[in-house]
Amino acid sequence: MKKRSDGADVLVKSVIKGIFEKKGLNVLKIDLRKLENRIADFFIICHGSSVTQVDSICDSVEDTVRKVAGEKPLHVEGLDNCYWVLLDYGNVVVHIFQEEYRSFYSLESLWADGEIEAMEDKIK
Repeated sequence: MKKRSDGADVLVKSVIKGIFEKKGLNVLKIDLRKLENRIADFFIICHGSSVTQVDSICDSVEDTVRKVAGEKPLHVEGLDNCYWVLLDYGNVVVHIFQEEYRSFYSLESLWADGEIEAMEDKIK
């Protein structure tokens, strides 16, 4: 799979903006670039409180990224039930969970070797 290295910062910022537009919760950015066998450069992880909110966050991320960064996801999974939706942009992978599924899978602990940064909504 082709990794896109140009524009990762714009892509990450637009993903995070899309998440906060729909009030995504506990947004984390995990920088994986220092890991040797990484599958992406960044993971962005958040959760919503309902199926409807998870679906809305996904739509917002896709719309914002398309407008700001001019990109579409290479692959999308999980829209059938919206428990855990994955948006794959190549070098940036977005994970949008319902809270109980996020706790169960605990991606933050699986990728704890990466640099984890809690993101805040600057537009409050």
